[in-house]
Amino acid sequence: MKRPNAPRALPKKGTALRLIKLLFKFYPRLLPFTILCILINAVVSAIPSVFQQKVIALIEANWRTGDWDKVSGQIMASVFTLAGLYVISLIAGFVYNQCMAIITQGSLKKLRVLMFDGMQDLPIRYFDQHEHGDIMSYYTNDVDTLRQLISVAIPQLLVSGVTIITIFSLMMYYSIWLAIVVVGGVTIMTRVVKKVGGGSSKYFMKQQGALAKTEGFIEEMMNGQKVIKVFNHETQAEEDFDKINDELFRVAERANKYANTLMPILGNIGNILYVVLAFVGGALLLLKVPNLSLSGMALSISITVPFLNMEKQFAGQIGGISQQINAVVMGLAGAGRLFTLMDEKAEEDEGDVVLVKCRELDGRIVETTEHTESWAWKRTDKDGNVEYKKLEGDVVLKDVDFSYDGSHTVLHGVNVFARPGQKVAFVGATGAGKTTITNLINRFYEIQDGVITYDGIDIKKIKKADLRHSLGIILQDTVLFTGTVMENIRYGKLDATDEECIAAARLAGADSFIQRLPEGYNTKLLSNGSNLSQGQRQLISIARAAVADPPVMIMDEATSSIDTHTEAIVQKGMDALMAGRTVFVIAHRLSTVQNSDVIMVLDHGKIIERGSHDELIAAKGNYYQLYTGAFELE
Repeated sequence: MKRPNAPRALPKKGTALRLIKLLFKFYPRLLPFTILCILINAVVSAIPSVFQQKVIALIEANWRTGDWDKVSGQIMASVFTLAGLYVISLIAGFVYNQCMAIITQGSLKKLRVLMFDGMQDLPIRYFDQHEHGDIMSYYTNDVDTLRQLISVAIPQLLVSGVTIITIFSLMMYYSIWLAIVVVGGVTIMTRVVKKVGGGSSKYFMKQQGALAKTEGFIEEMMNGQKVIKVFNHETQAEEDFDKINDELFRVAERANKYANTLMPILGNIGNILYVVLAFVGGALLLLKVPNLSLSGMALSISITVPFLNMEKQFAGQIGGISQQINAVVMGLAGAGRLFTLMDEKAEEDEGDVVLVKCRELDGRIVETTEHTESWAWKRTDKDGNVEYKKLEGDVVLKDVDFSYDGSHTVLHGVNVFARPGQKVAFVGATGAGKTTITNLINRFYEIQDGVITYDGIDIKKIKKADLRHSLGIILQDTVLFTGTVMENIRYGKLDATDEECIAAARLAGADSFIQRLPEGYNTKLLSNGSNLSQGQRQLISIARAAVADPPVMIMDEATSSIDTHTEAIVQKGMDALMAGRTVFVIAHRLSTVQNSDVIMVLDHGKIIERGSHDELIAAKGNYYQLYTGAFELE
């Protein structure tokens, strides 16, 4: 059962720390260097008030004497020193911005690689239980939230944090009384940020969920455009889209209302604090209140004026932090979702039996790296002893029970014996369990009870990649990839030559129509081969299986999309492809399975009849009724 796209939840605890560790893992040297540049930039931006205080103090001390020659040198030295520091800050800012561009894009690239590599190891069950649009949103929406977090939010938070600490330390150094006033104003700011910013974050999270839902709906409508037009469903589709789009508008509007309200409020609080600080500073000077400070300096104009400048910087940095709240929350939520995907349990593979090329020498099986049509199963025990068993294609299912969800059993005590070279057919109503059996042979799913053996070896002991390498499968729903016809055929065997691919196409009966394509085998296919007919796409998928040349073939309604005329053309190729192989055929069109060695009739996960076509017809049971059209299995 697939789950719908859900709104993003708040980030889990530990997500931020895990993300930081991952960034350091990606860039163990560049990231610390970048942080150093950020620290230099932040500290320098916080210390102009120190020079301002010194200059004002010098002017204040020489105001009455007017001996400017005595202090002009000191003032100019302070100005040039500050200018030099600004140059250093400018260089540090330029360097860290360039480094952050590298770190941001590089981290997103590495994350996508980790996600995609991990996704390849996930079991088929995962993709059956998750919406494909939701999985796609990991690589789009969630990765994009990380881009904003890494490139903007984290550097801004670091700069603001260092600046705030530096400025507050200077405030305490010069006057604790005035610092207390600033702390009071900051407390009010913090509560406003928590109240307004919290509402903003909540609706931004809802906006992400609504955005994912909108994208998923659009993707579904694009895929089903033909069906929509056939049934004149355009008006209803528009109405459904309007509802989803209106919801996106509603939450996005509220999110941005909160966000757009926060900064003006903080700005005005900062302005009010500036006035209050000026008033308190002036009152302390007039009343000649003893200054309380870490420096021991007396309160004067040279302290009060720079203090006002520091307050503006302080309030500005608080505003800078508040601006990044939404980016941080959304970024961490996106990171949490990405980590959820990366933490998904990989497909278990405890097998130790592998598939190797071999040749026979004096009655013995010898492993080889040379080109050969012979394969063998290789197993190495704990003592290093190697055992070989020739791959023949003997597949047995014994007393197999299976359930997709662990509660509803869909296969009951299934027994199948497919000897090398036999053609075994499964027929029955939709949902009877035909495709499920072939999925179990591939180990796309694990059985609950019973055993499946391949050449006498329990398939749980065979490495999945090697097991699937020995099996060819042609699905009812064809899947072609963006690329040329030749590349799609070669997908079955990546080291196949052009000649082998063309031979496979001829075997499948696809060569004639491929030759008529605009560029033949070099014709580009797009959108799952939308420029080909359904039958032509199926023929290419058959050719793809043929070039793999596996000893066991699984054909799941392989000719269902091919018209009767095309089926007659391809039947010779199919027979040639199946010759000498163990073949499992699933078909609703009973005419395609008449020449099978064994036909098994399934109903509700049980094999109710088995035998050859003639035997089942003579028995006049369920198969006979199906063949003569008297009734259909339910």
